[in-house]
Amino acid sequence: MTPRLQPHTAETRTERLFWETRWFVLLLVFASTVPLLWPDVPPLTDLPGHLGRYKVQLDIENSPALARFYAFEWALIGNLGVDLLVVPMEKVFGLELAVKLIVISIPALTVAGFLWVAREVHGRVPPTAFFALPFAYGHPFIFGFVNFALSMAFAFLAFALWLRLARLGRFRLRTMLFVPISMAIWVTHTYGWGTLGLMAFSAEAVRQHDKGRNYIAAIFRAGVHCLALAPPLLLMLAWRTGHVGGVTADWFNWDMKLRWIITALRDRWVWFDQGMLALTVMVLVEAARHPKLEYSRNLAASALVLLLVFILLPRIVFGSAYADMRLVPYLFAVALIAIRFRPGPSPQHLKMVALAAIAFFLLRTGGNTVSFLLYDRTYDRELAALDHVPRGARLVSFVGEGCGHRWGMTRLHHLPALAIVRREAFSNSQWAMAGAQLLTVRYREGAPFIQDPSQIVTTRKCRREQWLPVNEALARFPRGAFDYLWMIRPPPYDPALTAGLRPVWRSGSSVLLRVER
Repeated sequence: MTPRLQPHTAETRTERLFWETRWFVLLLVFASTVPLLWPDVPPLTDLPGHLGRYKVQLDIENSPALARFYAFEWALIGNLGVDLLVVPMEKVFGLELAVKLIVISIPALTVAGFLWVAREVHGRVPPTAFFALPFAYGHPFIFGFVNFALSMAFAFLAFALWLRLARLGRFRLRTMLFVPISMAIWVTHTYGWGTLGLMAFSAEAVRQHDKGRNYIAAIFRAGVHCLALAPPLLLMLAWRTGHVGGVTADWFNWDMKLRWIITALRDRWVWFDQGMLALTVMVLVEAARHPKLEYSRNLAASALVLLLVFILLPRIVFGSAYADMRLVPYLFAVALIAIRFRPGPSPQHLKMVALAAIAFFLLRTGGNTVSFLLYDRTYDRELAALDHVPRGARLVSFVGEGCGHRWGMTRLHHLPALAIVRREAFSNSQWAMAGAQLLTVRYREGAPFIQDPSQIVTTRKCRREQWLPVNEALARFPRGAFDYLWMIRPPPYDPALTAGLRPVWRSGSSVLLRVER
């Protein structure tokens, strides 16, 4: 068993090596933003859909077109992080740049949180901590769960503060601070608040046990300390009652849980993404067997608690899918941050490990950068169609997709929502989930092609999916309700079904068609 160690006794040296300095940490925080600097629209799958919602919430009162198509009503829910931040920032930067700046901040804050937690637990940043940094670009972030990812960044920063105040013995101040902090993180996204609670509880239980208390007493006192994080429970109960409860389903789906683990770093190239994940697994295994390495009991407990929660969580919680998947990259990160050297390694040995970990981070960041540049080119090519769409148009879109699991996601599913942002047009790609979204669709004339996933079309009917085959979608959409049809990389279809539709723009297989009456 790993011996009990106070956070600052893992290494006894006093000098700071280069990777432990503040300037180097700030350099790594900046480096984590590089993949997002060039793209105009960060190429995250769901983000264009969120941009469409932000446009509606900001301009619906001054736009008759948007008011015709959508309704928006503010409510206090645990999913408002970027939605609230964009309100003041849009006035300064404009909508698209404001969202880009917020999204850029997410991996930066996440990396800062990882490294601050590492420093609080180990007394310095161990070189192995840099292996955790690529998980700031985990699958949930690339999927575009921006409120969730922002809340997780806040959760790690708050966890580091929680640990620091405990180390300084400032428990009364910690209680006072974490009541509003927990509320703010809950409003950003419920998941971040829950994760903070789990990490804080497990860390406090270990601290209490290290003070000589038995496990029952340690758990009880940890629960008392974590009451400062409990106030959002009242908001949670008020939010998730009545008609907004949502379905909770798909428990213990082991095939999907294994997929979520394998896809923790999913981006574009399966060989690259899984190769990087395999290297991190090797680091975790080596830390468990190497005599000069060990796991912090504090963070090891947090990692085990998060693993247990991942196992117990269903795939769908309150109608929101991918509930268990979202936790996986952060589970890996906590386990990696937990690794440290036992006393005694030479500075030269530490430097070799630090250089290897930093090279790993830079290689992964470079891969993400190239991937995002390629997706940005795709976005620019497809979005040229919007130059031919008049403001306030009634636009229905069909985005091509295939059946089965494909590693490199197209990230085009919600691209049509940028027609809302740039042309104040209708788009059939917005979500409709009671209690989870403040936007509702009111353009009933276009039903059933008025909301997600009606914009996704396939060659044939896919098992367990609501997507329509492209020929069926072309035959069924109500032409009298729409002015334009935007087909983005559609699968092969019967051209006879586009009779009466006039092409006004084309790029490859993508085409914008005007409905001729």
